[in-house]
Amino acid sequence: MSSSLSTSPPPTRLAPTGTPLVPQRVTLGVIAWILPIATVALMVYFSVRTPVFLTGDNLLAVATQNAPTFIVAIVFSMLLMAGYVDLSVGSQLALVGVASGVALNEWGLVPGVLLGLGIGVAFGAVNGLLIGFLEFSPIVVTLGGLAAGRGLAQYMGEGSIFGFPDPFVNFGSGSFLGVPYLVIVAAVVCFVAVIAMSRLPIGRKIIAIGVNARAAFLVGIRVKPIVFALYLTTGVAVAIAALLQIARLDSAPSGTLGSGFEVTILTAVLLGGVPFDGGRGSLWRVIVGAWLIGVLKNGLTLLNIGTELSGIITGGVLVMAAALEALRHRVHRNQ
Repeated sequence: MSSSLSTSPPPTRLAPTGTPLVPQRVTLGVIAWILPIATVALMVYFSVRTPVFLTGDNLLAVATQNAPTFIVAIVFSMLLMAGYVDLSVGSQLALVGVASGVALNEWGLVPGVLLGLGIGVAFGAVNGLLIGFLEFSPIVVTLGGLAAGRGLAQYMGEGSIFGFPDPFVNFGSGSFLGVPYLVIVAAVVCFVAVIAMSRLPIGRKIIAIGVNARAAFLVGIRVKPIVFALYLTTGVAVAIAALLQIARLDSAPSGTLGSGFEVTILTAVLLGGVPFDGGRGSLWRVIVGAWLIGVLKNGLTLLNIGTELSGIITGGVLVMAAALEALRHRVHRNQ
């Protein structure tokens, strides 16, 4: 018996519990650096192909055009870290944009803006009530919102609504010390979100819910109100993004406004390393992911590549993000 024990093979895993082995650490390190390296490589490629790309004006244009993406992606990633998803953000954006556009032309600046914010709050509250408190499926509820929101937007305004009040349009095209107002708003939203997740208790609670909602509840975290608040915040973020978008365009086309927006947001968030089932993630990486999406679209436009191919490439990036997440999950599971 003693002989059998003495000749048993040594364990193959020598790292302490919870510490990845060297090959796993290398793999995780490579995965972590893929996003920033890909972003820099993409910018170098486009700057070589077209001299217009790497200019201050063009980079500011990228930031301005993608300000709505940054705003929604940063809040959406907090929702996903808690293990919940909202597939209706594109239709929400269309509904808020069209309704606000109609109200801006009919009733003026303040009622138009307030109506847009109110719709965002209402949409988020309904999602939060059904999903957070009544525990309906997030995918089913938000898919319903995706269809209903687009339908309502097209019902309220056929074609394109344009000719908004001058102060509203001036905000969409104006700047402060050379920095567009839209970029300033997006930067403020991202800053507040980063502080909330990294410095405030709510950040740890969101992660705890994403890891295990039942365990989070048992340790005293108010899971349902937090999920409700996350959906409410997402609705407000989408409303702000919609108002900024129609202010920049001076137009609210009901058929195309926000079309494919949910795919763009999901791609940016998954590229940022937030898993679809939540539990972890970095807002800084989500910001880099949103920037990569903006750079990709801008570069393809400058190279006169059609929107069809641009959509295919964006879809490919989404699949790549999913593959990276699957690889990261496998490495973590095997450590």
